[in-house]
Amino acid sequence: QVQLVESGGGLVQPGGSLRLSCAASGFTFRSSIMRWYRQAPGKERELVAAAASIGGSTSYVGSVKGRFTISRDNAKSTLYLQMNSLKPEDTAVYYCNAWVSGDVYWGQGTQVTVSS
Repeated sequence: QVQLVESGGGLVQPGGSLRLSCAASGFTFRSSIMRWYRQAPGKERELVAAAASIGGSTSYVGSVKGRFTISRDNAKSTLYLQMNSLKPEDTAVYYCNAWVSGDVYWGQGTQVTVSS
């Protein structure tokens, strides 16, 4: 079965960095577009970044452009999100997302808290 397991969240001061990981299994990772979403308290879940399956193209929501970098290691079936220059407004639960054969799958999420 499809599994997505996020890790790497934590508490960091403003201006700091974190790298999130998402270990994927149960599907052909290299053929799938992979995405990171986040959900802050009281807000809707929003798409943060996406990485294409082929060609290496990526896309970002405007608020994280220039600060976050999405990447993938197809040999390890792992998705990453490098987050730099973190701001308090980046505080949220971050989720890994994949669409497989028409169904959507989510990881359990990892909490990122940016606070001094």
